[in-house]
Amino acid sequence: MNKTLSRLFRVQLLLLLFFFCGCTEERQTHKLQVVASIAPLSYFAERIGGRRVALSVMVPPGGNPHSYEPRPRQMARLADAALFIKAGSGVEFELNWMQRFLSLNPALKVCNGVEHITLLPMKDEEDALHHGRYDPHYWLSPLNGIIIARNVEAALVAVDPQHQEEYRANAGALVAELQALDREIRSKLAPLKNRRFLVFHPAWGYYAHAYALEQIAAEEEGKTLTPKQMQRVIEKAQTNHIRVVLLSPQFNASQAEAIAREIGGITRSVDPLASDYQHNLRRATSTFLESMQ
Repeated sequence: MNKTLSRLFRVQLLLLLFFFCGCTEERQTHKLQVVASIAPLSYFAERIGGRRVALSVMVPPGGNPHSYEPRPRQMARLADAALFIKAGSGVEFELNWMQRFLSLNPALKVCNGVEHITLLPMKDEEDALHHGRYDPHYWLSPLNGIIIARNVEAALVAVDPQHQEEYRANAGALVAELQALDREIRSKLAPLKNRRFLVFHPAWGYYAHAYALEQIAAEEEGKTLTPKQMQRVIEKAQTNHIRVVLLSPQFNASQAEAIAREIGGITRSVDPLASDYQHNLRRATSTFLESMQ
């Protein structure tokens, strides 16, 4: 009798598991399928979409948006997406693939994250050749983050007006947080006398512009530096009493480390593509403070 009861219990347990798995899958399919081009934009979709969205990111952590190619599984997921959030600022990945995404899913709605943002021109001619006329890394300023939040809010409301009040409430809360973050960063950086920092890849121009800092970039045109270019960077760092070389984890660190050795300094990582937007900007601020002391 005990064995029979035990067998019945196991069967009932399995049936319950199948039931709950089925319910979970059904709830997932009822969510709005949203795809973000890069991880920083996914943060805004997650915060504003909340429980209403199922989110995926095209360029994964550690991926380079200048050269990334989507996987077949990502393309299949895109076929079911209702909304695609793109950077829209000259990111090579999007320039190469956007038309193919739209041909795969003609009904796909697109949110342009850069809309209403004033882009900064590239200062270096070589960098302009590589990135285009404007710096594409606009999300690395909390004030631009506020504009991105409003762009994502509008896109979600347009695609899913039934839940617009929820999206607007979530966006309002996020905007308040970003305003507070901007004040926090401004206060931390205000006492600095030395306001120049050296980065290997020129990704932090909007952050520098927002807080009256000067970004000195080592890399030119996205290519390996020649010995002559390396020496020029070393001399510039020495002239400006710079001892920290900031680098992005998406790029090879060997030349940045070589520059650091020559100036008797160190390297520190600052990630322009981290998904935890606010935490990443706080971490980057601490790194910038260290590098400019």
